Amino acid sequence: MKLGKYKHYKGKFYEVIAIARLESTMDKMVVYKALYDTSDLGKNPVFVRPLNEFEEEVEIDGKIVPRFEFVK
Repeated sequence: MKLGKYKHYKGKFYEVIAIARLESTMDKMVVYKALYDTSDLGKNPVFVRPLNEFEEEVEIDGKIVPRFEFVK
């Protein structure tokens, strides 16, 4: 998994800043921040998502696409 900028299939951009381990299970987690502001979460909120979910593909309008696509 590369650190850097990713585009979510819904169109917004995020920056992966680290790969972490969930202490209780040692599962790999992606730590990433939004490259936009929100009224409820503030500027560039930070999120955590399981690595396997971050890398999975989703079906949109009958087409299989990556949930997040590496940009740079």
